[in-house]
Amino acid sequence: MPSLKSLMRLALGAALAAAGPAAAQGFVPNRPVRMIIPVPVGSAPDLLSRVIGQGFQAKWGQPAIVDPKPGGAQNIAAEQLSRAEPDGYTLMTAPPPSLSINEHLFPKLAFDPSAFVPVTILVEVPNVLVVRMGLEAKSLAEIAALAKAKPGSLNYGTPGVGSTSHLTSEAFNFRAGVKTTHVPYKGTVEVLNDMLGERIDFAFLNLLDVINHVEAGKLRALAVGGQAGSPSLPGVQTLDSLFPGFISTTWFGTVAPPKTPEPVVNAIRDAIKEAFETPEARRLLGNLKGATPVLNTPAQAKIYIRADSETWKDVIVKNGIKAE
Repeated sequence: MPSLKSLMRLALGAALAAAGPAAAQGFVPNRPVRMIIPVPVGSAPDLLSRVIGQGFQAKWGQPAIVDPKPGGAQNIAAEQLSRAEPDGYTLMTAPPPSLSINEHLFPKLAFDPSAFVPVTILVEVPNVLVVRMGLEAKSLAEIAALAKAKPGSLNYGTPGVGSTSHLTSEAFNFRAGVKTTHVPYKGTVEVLNDMLGERIDFAFLNLLDVINHVEAGKLRALAVGGQAGSPSLPGVQTLDSLFPGFISTTWFGTVAPPKTPEPVVNAIRDAIKEAFETPEARRLLGNLKGATPVLNTPAQAKIYIRADSETWKDVIVKNGIKAE
């Protein structure tokens, strides 16, 4: 006759077996998921979140509802995420600032970026050095030489202090040994408007924002920040070709609130990956020219974000950059 201990083991084993499918599934929402974005509607995080929402609707019958919370150098959205319940019903899709940059710019934040639970990096996009058409520089070497010959006379626009656009520009100044003048704007649209109007000389902006203007002959692309260049800009050299090791990309990732359980995060990541493999997603992503899907695991995304943080920290410290 089995001992009491043996019977208890059998009962526990049966209970675990019965719970197995539910545990493996991790998360099945019974109401819409809130997707915070730290930028306005119409931006890349908005489009990417809508792809995710379509995937959630197809898989679970529940969409992801986009909730824009722009402003505060993207810290407002991140603070809201930090206070959300870790139950899978609140996520954030964002570019780097609030996840890997702002912790090095601001003396104090109302949230801990390292406490967020990464779900996946959705796409990666190279930053591109573009100049106004009237600028005489036709190559990366020429704009470096022009900036060196006329210290402080060239100006560059960015969508704000601490953006990858700003940090890449300062990294360029440092590597080229030149001085140029920073002109911060409220957003990328304003930067582009003044560049198209020949009021600023150059900018490092992500490929998604500049590709249409470059193809239309309204801006000139001099260099791509990706290590291998970009098929969307054939013949355009990389930053690395003149300044070895100089890589500049931006990315968009999805993260969950602190302490979100691993099974929940894994279930969400699997649903996102499935969403991005659909024909409808590929059609929508066709609007994001030059974006390379990543869709890594939560563990890989965590390593990715920390590595990006260290890269920008180095630029911030070397150039003495502080939030304004």
